[in-house]
Amino acid sequence: MWGGRESAGELARALPGDDADELTWLLFHQEYVLSLGQARRFLSEKAIRHRASTGRWRQVHRGIYVTHNGPVNHAQLRWIAVLAAGSAAVLAGLSAAQAWGLRGYGTRLIHLLLPARHQARSLPQGVRVHRTSVLPDKDVLTVGQPPRTMPARSLVDAAQWAPTDEEARAVIAAGFQQRLVRGDDLHRVLDRLPRARRRDLIRVTASDAAGGAHSLAELDFLSLVRRAGLPEPSRQVVRRDATGRRRYLDVWFEQWRVHVEIDGGQHLDPRTAWADMQRQNELWANGDPVLRFPAWAVRHDAERVLAQLRATLRSAGWPG
Repeated sequence: MWGGRESAGELARALPGDDADELTWLLFHQEYVLSLGQARRFLSEKAIRHRASTGRWRQVHRGIYVTHNGPVNHAQLRWIAVLAAGSAAVLAGLSAAQAWGLRGYGTRLIHLLLPARHQARSLPQGVRVHRTSVLPDKDVLTVGQPPRTMPARSLVDAAQWAPTDEEARAVIAAGFQQRLVRGDDLHRVLDRLPRARRRDLIRVTASDAAGGAHSLAELDFLSLVRRAGLPEPSRQVVRRDATGRRRYLDVWFEQWRVHVEIDGGQHLDPRTAWADMQRQNELWANGDPVLRFPAWAVRHDAERVLAQLRATLRSAGWPG
């Protein structure tokens, strides 16, 4: 079994050998977090007390131990929350989405989902419990650790619990962009949750994101186009440049061959900006009009964006 001198990061990287015992493997799979009930399956009360009193184990919550004396990382905080809440609890919302690999939405708050009538235990600080009467098996991870909702349910719940509509839309777009979900994954979850908060917003955002509008700026632009009565564009269309390489167009009014590029924060990176400029130059070289708008202009200078877009479409043959 692991001693207490290694850091949490070192422990997480240390794979047990083939001859490791069952407790060692359990600790490895649970990020070296253990409940008292689990410890009693392998050790006597005296052995548990000895490990805690000598500093090899550290009690971080009632009946929950971290089996090292280094700093506690976020993966371990998730395990502490799940084990403290009991066997009925699962990670949910942003916490589950992060466990699935969602990037860009770091938070120390741990979200748990519990059955509506399940009695809550004393939980560590920084844990938020949500209740549900609808949690079918298809929405819960059955193989793997830690216990959590599946990606589509995680994103729907994250959008329900988001503080603002904008953040709800952003996390859905990120889920599609980072390929945690695709197609009508979120629609199937919504069909099982007829009373979900922001249900219509989630459905529309998921439809647009599945259609190719993978960033919040692109979703905002699409909403702007629809409100103005302009033609419906295609999103994230694949075209090949003169060398045969695949290029992805943010927004493409195919009938009039007008391409729109929405510049977000990633364009502050010189290498990304230069790659986008090359793509734009190749399109211009072929005679296709290319408009570029920063994300802030789409949100805060909509009339000017629409005026330029209308003028370009009309000059390309749109009857308007």
